[in-house]
Amino acid sequence: MDLGLKDRVYVVTGATRGLGHAAARELVADGAKVVVTGRDEKRAADVAAELGPNAVGVAVDNAAPDAPERLIATARERFGGFDGILVSVGGPPAGFVADNTDEQWQAAFESVFLGAVRLARAAAAELEDGGVVGFVLSASVYEPIPGLTISNGLRPGLAGFAKSLADELGPRGIRVVGLLPSRIDTDRVRELDAMSADPEATRAEHESRIPLRRYGTPEEFGRVGAFLLSPAASYLTGIMVPVDGGMRHGF
Repeated sequence: MDLGLKDRVYVVTGATRGLGHAAARELVADGAKVVVTGRDEKRAADVAAELGPNAVGVAVDNAAPDAPERLIATARERFGGFDGILVSVGGPPAGFVADNTDEQWQAAFESVFLGAVRLARAAAAELEDGGVVGFVLSASVYEPIPGLTISNGLRPGLAGFAKSLADELGPRGIRVVGLLPSRIDTDRVRELDAMSADPEATRAEHESRIPLRRYGTPEEFGRVGAFLLSPAASYLTGIMVPVDGGMRHGF
C-alpha cells in the first residue's frame, strides 16, 4: 500500500529518541522529508544523519516561544514545503500528588501543554488543504496511570484541545489526530518500570493485562504514526488512536 508520503514534508518534535524518533524513522522510510527536533544539538544532528539526506536536525525546546516559527521555516528552507507536524514531547516527571512541586507542574505545563498548543496553532496557520497536525499523547487520556500525576493532568487537556482544533480546521481540509501509546518498549517505559522494587515482575504484571501479552515495539508505534500523518488517512480527523495491544477495553 502506497501511503502517499513521497516528498511530503513534516516536522516531528522530540524525535531524537523514543516514540517521536520511531515515527520520524517510518516517515523517512516511506519517502517523506522530516525536520527532527530535540533539546541536544549534537543528538539532533546525529539522528538526522542516521536517517539520511531526507532529514535535518534542529535543537529546540518545545517550550520556547520561537520554536514553531523556527521549525516551520527550516522545513520550507531545507525541503521546500510544509505538510504537517507531529508534536511529541518527553514525559513529565513521575510522582504522586504529594510528590510533585509547583515548579514541576509549571515546567511541564510550559513544555507538554503550552508548547504543544503553540506548535499546533502555528502549524494550523501555515498548512493548506491536506495538511495534518498530530499529537503523541498517552493512554492516560482515558485512564489515569498510577505514579504519573502530572501527565494524567495534562494529556487529557491536550486531547480536548486537539478535538476542538479538528472541528475548527476541518472546513479547511486540515486534519488533527492523536496517538495514545501505552506500554511501548522505549527507554521512558523501561525507566518507569525500573522505579519499582522488581522491574521484571512489574513488566510481567503489565504484560499480563495486555491482550497481546507483550509490550509494543517502537516500530509498531512508528508505523501507526506514519499512516495517520499520511494522505492514506485522508478521512480520519478528530480521533484518538490507542496503540496499546488492546489494553484499553472501552470503545
